[in-house]
Amino acid sequence: MKELFVAVLFLVAIFGGAFLYRNYSLAQNYGAPPYIDETFLPPENFGKYGDLSKWVRPAGPIRVGLQAGHWKNSELPDELKRIRESGGGTSSGAVAEWEVNLKLAELTKALLEKQGIVVDLLPATIPPGYYADAVVSIHADGSTNPTTAGFKVAAPRRDMSGKAGELVKVIEQVYQDQVGLEIDPNITRNMTGYYGFSWRRFDHSTHPMAPAIILETGFLTNPSEAKLLINNPEIPADALATALLTFLIPETSPSP
Repeated sequence: MKELFVAVLFLVAIFGGAFLYRNYSLAQNYGAPPYIDETFLPPENFGKYGDLSKWVRPAGPIRVGLQAGHWKNSELPDELKRIRESGGGTSSGAVAEWEVNLKLAELTKALLEKQGIVVDLLPATIPPGYYADAVVSIHADGSTNPTTAGFKVAAPRRDMSGKAGELVKVIEQVYQDQVGLEIDPNITRNMTGYYGFSWRRFDHSTHPMAPAIILETGFLTNPSEAKLLINNPEIPADALATALLTFLIPETSPSP
């Protein structure tokens, strides 16, 4: 009887472990692509910016940085060489994510510039210590389930600017209202630890006082959302531009 009991426990452990592993693996195919999670990296370059309590915004006009996710990934510096091959997702029509991200970033840039905002169009590589009054890393999501839908926005786990959370709220509200997509609550560690604003870990990242967020504009693996992002990028671009103007210049916010 004792031998039978031990055998049963052994089988439960094996099959239970397999079940958990399978579900963990499936979970990795949902949400933001595998960027570098800063939690598991040594805290290099900590304190390189000195006493941030004495920081003063650089003189100059309002500036926005729009990063087209995965654009020019092959040119990432050695400190980020682990993700050079992470080209992002593709739609069922074989449109690469970076193309979708770049088009949306270009359209948003044009809309903001019409309002007098200085805009930098950034590739996968963030200039060292890059500062802007708002930095948005634009991506498109993917899932093994084609019915998974929605957009999501995330701020850094360590937001020294104190403004990224407000930027997230404004984008969520405007994007949902204007684009018509629901908010996907599945915010991953890879989003909150996104390399682009992991200034404690990487030289090629935003300045800690720059309000920086990552936006997953919708799912390229969802036929309806892929059609929107590919065929009508002006819709999400207009929403993003409106949200950024609302955040940067509150008086430009449209009347309710």
